[in-house]
Amino acid sequence: MFLPLLLALIALAWALLWAWAAGPYAVYLSHGDWRGPLAALCRTAPPWLVSGGLSALAWLLMSAAMMLPTTLPLVDAMARLTAGRADRGRLLALLLGGYLLAWGLFGFVVHGLHGVLLGAGLERLAPGWLLAAATLALAGAFQFSRLKQLCLEKCRTPLSFVMQHWRGGAHPGRQAFALGAHHGVFCIGCCWALMLLMFIVGMGQLGWMLALAAVMAAEKNLPWGRRLSAPLGVALLGGALALVLARP
Repeated sequence: MFLPLLLALIALAWALLWAWAAGPYAVYLSHGDWRGPLAALCRTAPPWLVSGGLSALAWLLMSAAMMLPTTLPLVDAMARLTAGRADRGRLLALLLGGYLLAWGLFGFVVHGLHGVLLGAGLERLAPGWLLAAATLALAGAFQFSRLKQLCLEKCRTPLSFVMQHWRGGAHPGRQAFALGAHHGVFCIGCCWALMLLMFIVGMGQLGWMLALAAVMAAEKNLPWGRRLSAPLGVALLGGALALVLARP
């Protein structure tokens, strides 16, 4: 019963992102001037609070839409190990809560660094095409790193991961939440560079989001998924080179 609810949550996250991107507040999914539609609110609340709150909400929706599909094997493994427990639904919800908390904290850090770089005038020092090429090159090179492969292996073996970290017994809710957060850290270690690409195309570009979500889900969940890492890395490095060569 929980898996259909999880799929419904994923579908709801995508629907909300689509409505947001198609509505008058789509500017809040980009990284430009976010003050326009809520100018009145910005006069009564600290700008950093408005910006941070909207960015956190956008990132949470994006994480739910893009990353929760990759957790289906993890949730299935946890559901099997907790079958028969009266609190299984609560434990699975806490598992996902810990997972999303890890991604939320990652988004908070990235948003903060992005704000610092904007304040330092990075966009004036480096043109947009150069920043895009650098991000693509970073994401492509990371696909070949040892850290990527180690974290990907953890993500690809959810049953052994759950069996290693789940003890049951005392404080099962705390254990389930910690397990989800722990798995989220490995997921970040595997996918952080790909998620940074959203800062190139903008969090409102649902087509790119769907493509990246499909790639990450295939990498983690399909039997041949690990073979995607190298071709994807080559494609990203090729994209970076194409951007550089396209400049006059």
